[in-house]
Amino acid sequence: MGRVLVLGSLNVDLVTHVDRHPQPGETVLGSGLERLAGGKGANQAVAAAATGAETLMLGAVGDDDAGAAYVERLRRLGVDVNGVEVLPGSTGTALIVVDEAGENTIVVVPGANGEVGRTALEAVDSAGPGDVLLVQLEIPLTTVADGCARAAQRGARVVLNVAPYADLPAGVIALGDPVVANEHEAELLRASGSTPRSLLVTLGAEGADWDGLRLPATDVPADEVLDTTGAGDAFCGALAAALANGDDRDPALRSALAAGADAVRHLGAQPDSGL
Repeated sequence: MGRVLVLGSLNVDLVTHVDRHPQPGETVLGSGLERLAGGKGANQAVAAAATGAETLMLGAVGDDDAGAAYVERLRRLGVDVNGVEVLPGSTGTALIVVDEAGENTIVVVPGANGEVGRTALEAVDSAGPGDVLLVQLEIPLTTVADGCARAAQRGARVVLNVAPYADLPAGVIALGDPVVANEHEAELLRASGSTPRSLLVTLGAEGADWDGLRLPATDVPADEVLDTTGAGDAFCGALAAALANGDDRDPALRSALAAGADAVRHLGAQPDSGL
């Protein structure tokens, strides 16, 4: 069984609730303030580790209390954090305001995520045949491109989640097997003219399609859906773990869909995500 190396972001999500969003120049009162673990990279690493896969997190946090708490949380959840660099400054933070209708506004301060580079890439160099490198786009795109190239050169499989969408060189996209995208991201990818080795499109409640292998979503009763945040990340983490285990497309996709369904049954992007 290979390992899952997750090259990506770690964010602290600060969440409050309001009756309505303020107008420019207006102040409204928020109800409560939660500090939750987030960031697409760490979300996916936690999901991969939850399957029992040997999982390495490659990224960066700041030298603040939030960063220290986050690294300890990942360690408790079975994620190898030796590839998480501690940098001067702040840990990545997302400021999230949710109104009564469930609509949110989000401001992301990248913090240490914006500096992920040499140390994480050196850790990628440990990858080899059987391993899977899982990457998203909340860290510098130059680091994404370099990490994918290094992993591929060493015989590792690259799973590239193009979220949040950004243009990448065609040569980087070509390394993805699969490139994972939602329907909107897939349209942008097609418009770019880049061609991955394989394309896996997530379809929400309709399931997913991996180059013609289309499977339905795992059914979740409406009264059990608590929060869809992080469902896509759980999907990607479980997918990478299944591929590292040597699973073929069908069982790997089924594992990913099941993990995505489980994720909507808890609040926050990760289970018990308080920091």
